[in-house]
Amino acid sequence: MPLDDAHDLSYEQARDELVAVVARLEAGGATLEESLVLWERGEVLAARCQEWLDGARERLASARGDDPGPDAEPSDAATTAGGAR
Repeated sequence: MPLDDAHDLSYEQARDELVAVVARLEAGGATLEESLVLWERGEVLAARCQEWLDGARERLASARGDDPGPDAEPSDAATTAGGAR
């Protein structure tokens, strides 16, 4: 499971693999080295999921005509309606 192949994954693929990584870490039984590799993979997968979510948020904002730009924070209403980030 190379760390650099996550950019090719769809959101669903990255999310599903992240769920599996978390389950393996929570189950225990892995060596320290295996756990570190899993943790690193999880970080990469979580970042990929966040990229997809950020892109979707930007597309929705653009479609609504309220494109705040890439550096803007979501409004309080958006974070309240969408749950915790």
